[in-house]
Amino acid sequence: MPPTLASLVHHSTLKLTVRAGEDRLDVPVRWAHVSELADPVPYMEGGELLLITALKLDAEDPQAMRRYVKRLVGAGVVGLGFAVGVNYEDIPEALVDAAAGERLPLLEVPRRTPFLAISKAVSAAIAADQYRAVTAGFAAQRELTKQALTDGPEGLLSALASQVDGWAALYDASGAVVATAPEWAGRRAARLTADVERLRERPAPASSVVGGPDNEDRVELHSLGTGRRPRAALAVGTAAAPGTAERYAVHSAIALLTLTTERSRSLRAAEQRLGAAVLRMLLAGEPDHARAVAGDLYGSLLDAPFRMVVAEEGRAPAEGDLLGALAEVVESAAARAGEAVLVVPEGERLVVLAVDGGAAVGACGEYTAGLEAGRAVGEQGGAGDGDQLVVGVSAPAGPVAAAAAYKQAEQALSVARRRGRVCVEHEQLAAGSVVPLLADDAVRAFADGLLRALYEHDATGRGDLVASLRAWLSRHGQWDAAAADLGVHRHTLRYRMRRVEEILGRSLDDPDVRMELWLALKATSTEQ
Repeated sequence: MPPTLASLVHHSTLKLTVRAGEDRLDVPVRWAHVSELADPVPYMEGGELLLITALKLDAEDPQAMRRYVKRLVGAGVVGLGFAVGVNYEDIPEALVDAAAGERLPLLEVPRRTPFLAISKAVSAAIAADQYRAVTAGFAAQRELTKQALTDGPEGLLSALASQVDGWAALYDASGAVVATAPEWAGRRAARLTADVERLRERPAPASSVVGGPDNEDRVELHSLGTGRRPRAALAVGTAAAPGTAERYAVHSAIALLTLTTERSRSLRAAEQRLGAAVLRMLLAGEPDHARAVAGDLYGSLLDAPFRMVVAEEGRAPAEGDLLGALAEVVESAAARAGEAVLVVPEGERLVVLAVDGGAAVGACGEYTAGLEAGRAVGEQGGAGDGDQLVVGVSAPAGPVAAAAAYKQAEQALSVARRRGRVCVEHEQLAAGSVVPLLADDAVRAFADGLLRALYEHDATGRGDLVASLRAWLSRHGQWDAAAADLGVHRHTLRYRMRRVEEILGRSLDDPDVRMELWLALKATSTEQ
């Protein structure tokens, strides 16, 4: 504890006597300062014990003393020491009354106690307090380091909460609560996610002080990480501002958690190379080798059905690293759920291998759905910004079918890009219709070229070959049904189909020809 007026009064060699303000002696003293100025306020910073002999004061004038004391209190002076036996044999009653009226502690300093002794006592007490704080800080650092090494972030948070006599919480890169100490602080930490999100928008390192939920406490928020984008955040809740020892503990926790959550670049690069090697082995049809290389790092992932996710930034990428943000989302979700996840940057792509039905796949869906909603709002407002992120998701697969899953994810990604979607799952393609896929310039050009001769024939008014062909194909070559649909005799329809064969130079008996003609008709109908 820093020195207080009470500790100075109880100092055995100073022999100080309290003449006023007895109920305010527990106030800390930042310094002892001597000044005989009539107005020393411009030279005060607050927290001082002011020592005077009243050399230039009319200490017997009640009005002057009331003004003098009021100025001192307004400047933050915590106590007034008056040396007796120098200019006054006793403290004048006017000063005693003024100090009592303002509740300013007034200490009588005997003649045999020099002001220097008081200043030395204050200085020694401040130095001793700082030494105790530094010693306690180093002890806290040792304890926090020990807990971090033995019990991980959870143990470190528990030790920190004990050191600051409050609570602590750790947030991941997505702003979700990872751990709290004590456990009761979970709800309190969860209500600060909006403040954590605002902190994460600032370059690291960053910190802020917020009022606790329902003004229950004072909360400090600190970002964790050395990169441009913070990887985590620490919240520390206390009843009041931390002291020096508590500040050492908080700073030590920040350093240790940064080391814990921010892996070195070389280690992260090595993990990415290992993940890329495992992915290449899976795609090459070597699941056993992939398991051997993955070991405990990704091994459990290769023993369960997984989904392959392929993501790319679009033709008009937005500001910010969307692929990096997606990687953080799936990695954080997997970490919270205790799942294994494989995230491999692949040039301008991001490939993710995640447990089917797991937290990582769910987080990916929620993230892309949020982007989809934001894109829809932008388009309605006339501020469409093009394709920013495109994601394709495969159907559930196992290690043996990894190459097929990758192909499915690529197909889904291609469809997402063509349809202006953020994310498409491969299963959605099988559940829909092939017709929307025909809305492509290359397909339409093929259809126009294939059917152009028929359209030119019909334009002369010599028959309706296109409509007849469509009706005949839709009835699977049934003459009577197709003729009925057209309202013509079946012989007329047979004649028209022969003309179609003659004009196109193709046989309608060939199933491939019938298929191509039907798709061409569908493609031209989607254009109209």
